[in-house]
This record gives sequence, structure tokens and C-alpha cells, in this order.
Amino acid sequence: GADYLLAVKANQPTLRDEIESFFSSAPPETLDHAADIDKGHGRIEQRAITVAREVDWLSGARRFPGEVCLPAVAAIVRVISKVELKDRCRTDTRYYITSAPLTAQAAAEAVRGHWGIENQLHWVLDVVFNDDQSRLRKGHGALNMAVVRHFAINLVRKATEPTRPRSGLRRATKKPAATPRPTSIKLRRKLAGWDTDYLDAILAVKIR
Repeated sequence: GADYLLAVKANQPTLRDEIESFFSSAPPETLDHAADIDKGHGRIEQRAITVAREVDWLSGARRFPGEVCLPAVAAIVRVISKVELKDRCRTDTRYYITSAPLTAQAAAEAVRGHWGIENQLHWVLDVVFNDDQSRLRKGHGALNMAVVRHFAINLVRKATEPTRPRSGLRRATKKPAATPRPTSIKLRRKLAGWDTDYLDAILAVKIR
């Protein structure tokens, strides 16, 4: 029963072109605007969010085979982001479709949450668990393993900070850091493979 927020990507060229054309020609009074800025990790990102809620033209039957059918579309969102790095600037335009009649400010918060899920979950599953390399296609195998990976990532994240053995090749620093850097999920998985006590500690974690 929840609302959806879906990114319109390049593999949907017809839909993306129609939304892009709509925003370029829509009367300004029908659009809602907001601005957002984010600083951190050595960069400054400015986002201009535009929302259109007159989207009756998107609902209805498929006009051609393979067209995406979008139930209960309530708004479309355009996000123009400008990222300033130390040595360059990058501009990107992204489009979204949502079933919630969002304001521009609410859309800005929803999009940030959308990218938070992408960065904290999907990116980790892809890079650390090689999720995209999985070739499970038969029966319920893909769904079952997705559930297992989600369990695993939650257990590893909630586990206590491991005691990392000191490498003989690493030079001693003059002054240890006041707040040691947290151990990455990838390294925690490796340590669990090397140390059965730490593996037991991960498996004993209470998620709730």
C-alpha cells in the first residue's frame, strides 16, 4: 500500500523523452520548485527540484508494445544537480515518477532518501556481495538468495567492531587516531572467514 518513487533511466528512452519535453514546454505556473544544497566528502552539490502534478497524459492503456504501464501516477520530478569538486564541476539531470502528489520540497527529501537506499544497500550488495554477478534464474532461487544477502548485510553491520590484528608490514604511526576508522563491511566479512570467534559473534547479533 506504499507509494512508489521510480527513476526514469536511459533504458526507457520514449518515456524519458516525453517527460523531458513536458518540462521544457510546461507553463511555469503549473510547476513547483525547490532548491537543495549538500556539502561533504570534499564536494558541494546543489540541486534544483521541479515537480509537475498535471500528469493525466501518462496514465491509461499502452500505446505501443512494451510501453511501461504506470498505475496511479500522481507527479513527475526533475532534479538538476551541479556537483563542484576540487578540480572540476559536473551537471546531471535526473527524472522520477511517483504515485504521491509531492511538493517540490517533499520530492527533494524523497529523492535524497532514494539515493540513500542506493548507496547504503544496493551499492554494497553489488560491490561487496557481487549481487549483479549472480546467475540464479531458476524457480525462487534469486528471491531466496536476495533475502539471505539482506540478512547477512544486516548482521555484519550490527556486529561489534572486530579486533584487527596488526600487520607486520605496517609502519607504526607516531600518534594513533583518537577515533579509529570503522571496519568496512568487506573487511568484516573477511575477518569472519579467518576468525570463527568473530563469525560466531556476527551470527549471534540481535537485529531487533
